Amino acid sequence: MLSLNMYEKFGQFIDGKWQQSSDKGTYEVINPASEEVIGKASKATPQDVDRALQSAKKGLEVWKKTAPWQRSYIIRRIADKMREKQDVLAKWMTLEVGKPFVEAKGEVNGAADIFEWNAEETKRIYGQTVESRFEDTRVHVYYQPVGVVAALSPWNFPAVLSARKIATALAAGCSVIIKPDVITPGVVMQMVDICHECGVPPGVVNLLSGDPPSIAQQLIASDIIKKISITGSSRVGKLILKQAADKVQRVTMELSGHSPFIVFDDADIKKASDMAIAAKFRNNGQVCISPNRFYIHEKKKDEFVNLFIEKTKKLKIGNGMDLDTQLGPLTTKKRLNEVEALVEKTKQEGAKVLLGGKRPAGFNKGFFYEPTIFDNVKDDYTIMKEEPFGPLVPMLSFKSFDEVIERANNHELGLCSYVCTNSMETAHLASEQLETGTVGVNTGFIAVAEAPFGGIKQSGYGREGGSGAIKDYLNVKYTHLGIKG
Repeated sequence: MLSLNMYEKFGQFIDGKWQQSSDKGTYEVINPASEEVIGKASKATPQDVDRALQSAKKGLEVWKKTAPWQRSYIIRRIADKMREKQDVLAKWMTLEVGKPFVEAKGEVNGAADIFEWNAEETKRIYGQTVESRFEDTRVHVYYQPVGVVAALSPWNFPAVLSARKIATALAAGCSVIIKPDVITPGVVMQMVDICHECGVPPGVVNLLSGDPPSIAQQLIASDIIKKISITGSSRVGKLILKQAADKVQRVTMELSGHSPFIVFDDADIKKASDMAIAAKFRNNGQVCISPNRFYIHEKKKDEFVNLFIEKTKKLKIGNGMDLDTQLGPLTTKKRLNEVEALVEKTKQEGAKVLLGGKRPAGFNKGFFYEPTIFDNVKDDYTIMKEEPFGPLVPMLSFKSFDEVIERANNHELGLCSYVCTNSMETAHLASEQLETGTVGVNTGFIAVAEAPFGGIKQSGYGREGGSGAIKDYLNVKYTHLGIKG
């Protein structure tokens, strides 16, 4: 078990050193399975934020001059060290987020993959030579680090979402200030400690723990910050974007999602239901790409729903540290209250609860909620518009391809969608016509280091992962060179 003074070992990470905040302030971090205080984490003051900005400014000068192969070597070591410390990182995550330990280990592996991918990308920042229209000039295009990056990461996937930002910034030659959520500081502190241990120079990676809105506001107000990367809600993304406009800072945003899950009549229903269960109940539905609107072909709806209910009933709810737990608690009291309110609203609007709809029996502590399946849902119900961010499953039916695509696209968010079909034609046409940044056809596995992840519409812009992500952390420089002096 992790000792409970672990937060004290860490704190704010500035100038390559762990330190208390300038006024020694702290805040409590709660274990969502037991509602006990895990420990007290350091709470940054405005003075600490200023020091982190100066630290990152100095770190940038060092890191952008560090040769790509040397950067690559250090980033690769971070990936290896994260795999080595997989259990420690996963324990932090289970204690803070509540997700099952096995799931947490999977996330740590995914985060290590992101560092490994970026270790290779840093050696492949290719410029371009363009044929000049003049015989005595040359046209060169090359890429340079954008500068100091403010990385704002949320609580639901603290390791992967921080890794996407830190690793890509490092690969591009940028320094970075990571701000983890107050709910999950420990796992990110542990990752930043690994960066330090693996030879990242002082000032290149900094961490600020504390009140998210005020830290973010102060970072974005600074001339030192040249780019912001945020994963969060659309509401917060819009606020950040308005602020970033004052300094014309570059922004990468991965925001809310409301993913349709479409099962066509030629799909393998057993496979489709397995895929739906795995995708929906990962991290108890607290996932931006969680399937939230289930459209099942009318010929297959009863079969799919019955199988889904049967499999959902077998899921074991409990503390994530118990190895047979498949569904942990929701991460915060606030989430639990919001999920309960949405269930009541959905019932009032006319939906029928087929399973769940309450807190599970046998738990006198913890933010637990039963997986909840609804029938008789209409497209205009609140649950079909608002991101539920919990284990809620509205089941709807459809008749034709064109109808379901239109209904699926009738939403302001466009992060991810899922399609189950055995038809090559349906697979191609659906994935081309769905208005989302990512599509899973017959697989629920979407976020991988080697593929571009992100959304369209109000789910944001910019991509994380894949070979294009590093471009978001680079400036394009074009030089027109006259060769006769």
